[in-house]
Amino acid sequence: MKKVFIHPKALVETRSIGPGTKVWAFAHVMDGAKVGSRCNVCGHCFIESGAEVGDDCIIKNGALIWDGVTLEDAVFVGPGAVFTNDPRPRSRGLPEAAPRYARREAWLVRTTVRAGASIGAAAVILPGVEIGAFAMVAAGAVVTRSVPPFGVVAGVPARPAGWVCACGSGLRFSGDRARCSACGKAYERHSGKVSFSKARRNP
Repeated sequence: MKKVFIHPKALVETRSIGPGTKVWAFAHVMDGAKVGSRCNVCGHCFIESGAEVGDDCIIKNGALIWDGVTLEDAVFVGPGAVFTNDPRPRSRGLPEAAPRYARREAWLVRTTVRAGASIGAAAVILPGVEIGAFAMVAAGAVVTRSVPPFGVVAGVPARPAGWVCACGSGLRFSGDRARCSACGKAYERHSGKVSFSKARRNP
């Protein structure tokens, strides 16, 4: 079994890191965070207490993952991507806001990124959204609404920009069916939702 690699200049306070994971220089993983197996946590990343990272995730340089954020397996987070967890943030030292911050449940809004999804460089993910399985968020996008599985979103605020295969190639639908030109995987679309097709791949 592969051991966890922690760079001497990384600050890792949690004990919940799976085998084969690498944490590079100047990354900070707080006590109470959970990181799965075979992940790559690059330099200057920050993973806060209460964040959960699945297996086989790639978190590039400078990404910020806060309490209440869950990344399922094989999620890619691009450099400088930022998650958020409070829709109405105030300083906890502000007397008018102090009662709200007395209970974690009163301000924390959770965000989930489903398995296989990708978050582009410098994207901002607002609290309370769900990024669907294998979805793709473009670089610099500001995500204010949930993204469906296999959906592509781009812009500020992020809007639908197409569909993507699990392998990462774009999909073009003919009616309600599509087949990836790169890997041959087939898809069906029903009521605006895309899923794997039971049709066989091209030989």
